[in-house]
Amino acid sequence: MIVSKETCEINEEFDFLRRTRLEFQEAVQFIDSKTRSVDKGVIMLLEQPFRQTVVRFPVHMDDGSLQSFTGYRVQHSRLCEPAKGGVRYAPDVDLDMITALSLDMTLKCRVVDVPFGGAKGGVCCNPKKMSRAELDRLTRRYTYEILPVIGPDSDVPAPDVGTGEREMAIIYDTYKMFNPRCPHGCAVVTGKPLNLGGSQGRREATALGGAYVLEEAVQQRQIKGLSSLNDTTVIVQGFGNAGYHIADILANDYKCRIVGVSDSKGGIYCPDGLNPKEVQAHKVKSPEKSVTGYDGLKILNVKQLLTSPCDTLVPAAKETQITAEIAKDIKAKVILDLANGPTTNLAHKILTERGVYVLPDILSNAGGVTVSYFEWLQNRAGENWELSLVKEKLRKKMATAYANVVKTSKDHNLDLRKAAFVLAITRALEIILGRGIFP
Repeated sequence: MIVSKETCEINEEFDFLRRTRLEFQEAVQFIDSKTRSVDKGVIMLLEQPFRQTVVRFPVHMDDGSLQSFTGYRVQHSRLCEPAKGGVRYAPDVDLDMITALSLDMTLKCRVVDVPFGGAKGGVCCNPKKMSRAELDRLTRRYTYEILPVIGPDSDVPAPDVGTGEREMAIIYDTYKMFNPRCPHGCAVVTGKPLNLGGSQGRREATALGGAYVLEEAVQQRQIKGLSSLNDTTVIVQGFGNAGYHIADILANDYKCRIVGVSDSKGGIYCPDGLNPKEVQAHKVKSPEKSVTGYDGLKILNVKQLLTSPCDTLVPAAKETQITAEIAKDIKAKVILDLANGPTTNLAHKILTERGVYVLPDILSNAGGVTVSYFEWLQNRAGENWELSLVKEKLRKKMATAYANVVKTSKDHNLDLRKAAFVLAITRALEIILGRGIFP
């Protein structure tokens, strides 16, 4: 079978792991062109995951049947320890996806200068079709299977798509049952409920960090045609935890007008603006558990929503949402990547050429891992910080990270996405150089 160049490009665009590694390799080539000192063996060490754990386990379902599930935990980097990364429950979870997300986490930690290595975990399942009791049993058994590789000093899970505070509490409880004498057992996982050692601000951390990055870009006049966030129009694709909170924060703290939102069932658009809290209340009460049907507004598909008029577009759902086909019709001035890898490489190239300011995910959504780091620090020290302190520290981290990415961009004439990769990889190489290779 002969595969055309066009077919290769299309496949590459939708292969999350392949395109992440392609970006990584392009950044490495750029660094090497400037320094001529990049060791290929070191690059292979940095690019490939340290450990990939695949587990298969049974769970009793509510109807009495026994169902087998496949779970993953990938520790991409041990340059800094513990490794850190969320746990995702979704039907499309597989080893390649989790590996790509773990690489993203390594880069993200280096961009915001958080002393963690990258990791990611997940279970292939559909949490929307499982009862609360089934999810509890699945979480406890998955945790038991990965106990050998997680711990406060080795690998610390966190929430991701399809998981939240309850799952993190079960991970903590299961770990503690098998490690009763661990002095800092609650630090094994972040994103916990407050009464189990969770941090103030963790629930909205990803969104808040993204808002701080967007604010910095606007204040520094980096976005053409956008000098203030006040009354600017915003579309949020994905109305889960991160999507709802970014809509609520931008509407209430920055006086933006949220004109469109969506979830897996569809999207809605209203030029006059939407109240995020009211839309969320509708979603919770509706039989479909969706934003669709709110106020009788017309239901839009993904492409229709993403290409509707707005100043700021926030993809907050999942990877590979803004493709090359969609990018050419996007009307936004700025894109805030709040999901992991939502904008494909080809789409990013088109958007950049069109003058759209793209704030890349390994910068924009790093607020989550940053506040996870704060939670881990609080657990280790037996402290509980006030929300104002968490926000102050997060704002400083995100503003500094944005400034460093912009400086890298200007120093080397790179777009922000490539600049973020170059900054992250450069810092990782410096750590390897400092630590050396054992033995």
